[in-house]
Amino acid sequence: MSDSNAPWLIVGLGNPGPEYAANRHNVGFMVADLLASRIGGKFKTHKARAQVLEGRIGPPGPLNRRVVLAKPLSYMNLSGGPVTALRDFYKVDTDRIVAIHDELDIDFGTLRLKLGGGDNGHNGLKSMTKSLGPDYHRLRFGIGRPPGRMQVADFVLKDFSGAERKELDYLVDRAADAVEALLAEGLERAQGTYNS
Repeated sequence: MSDSNAPWLIVGLGNPGPEYAANRHNVGFMVADLLASRIGGKFKTHKARAQVLEGRIGPPGPLNRRVVLAKPLSYMNLSGGPVTALRDFYKVDTDRIVAIHDELDIDFGTLRLKLGGGDNGHNGLKSMTKSLGPDYHRLRFGIGRPPGRMQVADFVLKDFSGAERKELDYLVDRAADAVEALLAEGLERAQGTYNS
């Protein structure tokens, strides 16, 4: 098991660049940005082809955790390379990595914390699992299925709808809380609170 002083590597998955910023596929970046604002720092470019912020998260005292927040600068389907480089640079065990990502198979705004599992066709997870193996934590942020006959690729690369955007800030905030709970309280307790 991990050294309790070792940092956690929290990875928001998304695509870099302003044209993707508000896409459903970039909800991992949105949660990472909110966690960064809670830490009170700014992302800096790391040689591992990622934006990185080191800091501490959670309440003062024994539940406060060292974290490395990261947003890979590769495209989603190449996320494994930067995440593996960061894991090696910061000497983080795989069970202390958390991937925050969009999830088609659960309703919009529903959260699911889990450890390990398949990639469910998600290219970011596929790339991470190929590089790291499957035994990292995931925070799955539900975006629901595409309407009608819309292709999945088109759906995930579209911005959230107007109705979804009304709730998005609250849901991203709740997702950031779920990450903090995972680090402070452990998976089972965090699942009990946030796996709605």
